[in-house]
Amino acid sequence: MRTVLPNRPQKPATLGPQQVKHLVRAIVTTRPDEIGCDECFEELDRFAEMTLAGKSAAEATPLVEDHLERCGPCREEFEALLDALRVMS
Repeated sequence: MRTVLPNRPQKPATLGPQQVKHLVRAIVTTRPDEIGCDECFEELDRFAEMTLAGKSAAEATPLVEDHLERCGPCREEFEALLDALRVMS
């Protein structure tokens, strides 16, 4: 027999000062034309190759640059791709 517990109110999640600061910054700096992780990932190889060639990847693809400044996981992918490309060349 399954025991059913009464519904208990959930304790609201608490955020630390750094988390609140990060969320506020993300909200305030949101752009109407920004891209998501999928779009960024599609352009990441081109962005990395331009960066390694000394070209202005940020000027050529400013939305990718903007996304990389805001998104830690995509930034990590970019850095890993740069490292891999450097080893291969």
